Amino acid sequence: MAEPFIKLRDITKIYHMGGEDVVALKDVTLDIERGEYFAIMGPSGSGKSTLMNVIGCLDVPTSGSYHLNGQEIAAATEDELAAIRNREVGFVFQTFNLLPRATASKNVELPLIYAGIPPEERRKRAAEVLAAVGLAKRGHHKPNEMSGGERQRVAIARALINRPSVVLADEPTGNLDTKIGDEILVIFKRINDEGKTVIVVTHDPDVAARARRTILLRDGRVVADKR
Repeated sequence: MAEPFIKLRDITKIYHMGGEDVVALKDVTLDIERGEYFAIMGPSGSGKSTLMNVIGCLDVPTSGSYHLNGQEIAAATEDELAAIRNREVGFVFQTFNLLPRATASKNVELPLIYAGIPPEERRKRAAEVLAAVGLAKRGHHKPNEMSGGERQRVAIARALINRPSVVLADEPTGNLDTKIGDEILVIFKRINDEGKTVIVVTHDPDVAARARRTILLRDGRVVADKR
């Protein structure tokens, strides 16, 4: 039987803060198959962002094991984690995280610069992904010349530029009105329909309802898994 695309076993994450231990995740065990559209819900402080950071290789667990696409992550070095992130994971954040003085095209190209891709190929791929999110004619604009929805589309294009196998989105509609948020969720569905694994962290039941599976976290534990 094939291994799950994402396989977490007894994941615990403890932060040492102000002389105290804060347990952010406790014994989380999950399997996520390739191509799932998966939502992580829970109240503030439930461990949602910590779980996203572990899945996205931005952080490592204190204990437990995590395999992404067959590779053990928990024991990876910082350099290995960076390489895995660049190859496997695309991130979309609530606050867009765009460089304010760079054009949309340059923002989208950024992961390819880190990957050492030549300029001509970078420009070509940036144009392709900007077109895929409906911004074919906006590549030369800077973030302050764009609406919130357009900026989030740029962020999605940047997440797709390295052709990742999983797209992680942290409250991707949190700064957008309902209509624009719906348009962004349509893009995520299309990304998922094209075969990518999409994982959305949200507190919004309407956003989670777009996913095919939702887990609920409370106090760092999985308390529900709805399919």
